[in-house]
Amino acid sequence: MSAYEALASCYDSFTKDVQYERRARYLSRLLAVPEGKQCMILDLACGTGTLTELFARAGHRMVGVDLSADMLAVAMNKVADLPADERPLLLQQSMTALHLPFTVDAAFCALDSLNYLLRPEEVRRTFRAVAKALTPGGRFVFDVHSPEHLAALDGQVFLDETEDAYCVWRSEYAPRTQILSYAMDIFRLGRDGRWQRSFEEHRERAYSAEELTQWLRDAGFTDVCVYGEFTKKAPRDGEERLYFSARKG
Repeated sequence: MSAYEALASCYDSFTKDVQYERRARYLSRLLAVPEGKQCMILDLACGTGTLTELFARAGHRMVGVDLSADMLAVAMNKVADLPADERPLLLQQSMTALHLPFTVDAAFCALDSLNYLLRPEEVRRTFRAVAKALTPGGRFVFDVHSPEHLAALDGQVFLDETEDAYCVWRSEYAPRTQILSYAMDIFRLGRDGRWQRSFEEHRERAYSAEELTQWLRDAGFTDVCVYGEFTKKAPRDGEERLYFSARKG
């Protein structure tokens, strides 16, 4: 089963601790979005569209892009009650093949989505595609899991549980490839009262701050800054998530 095909329907239930509202405010700060101004903003790898929705309800014109049709279906239901002219444009595309028919004022890629790109060239292509989609001076913000955090997850087992869904996932890190693999067993309660089991495998690759900074510059970005989570300060030792902010030159 492809990644997120089974997880999409219960993803929001399993991520209630993500602090989406706080994260949206933080992203707005890093994007330097002027208060009260309507901007066109790209949410790259938007998933079920929670951040897309929050930005749209704050008055911005949103474009949500994701590879998973199942995740986009959840996102579409989430914004269905918005007026037609305020509803985000949702597109099924991969990050590496991003192509918009217009430019955007700002772009973000949240919740370690870039770690899902397993080859350096895929990251570089994504950075070039985002630069092409941005207006001059537009900012691009994204976060990744730090290499230390991904390595520390090796051998860990995690459980997520709600009334009608249960997920157990096991992680294994390969130092040679710098890839962390998640094996996920997902159990969902069907309408017939029976539990249905699905299996998905997710993989994330570790990238250093130095690599990502250089690739951003190669793609034409300037003013590259790296922050710890929810701060505008340099990451601390042992930081789990790194945030990057860059401006299209």
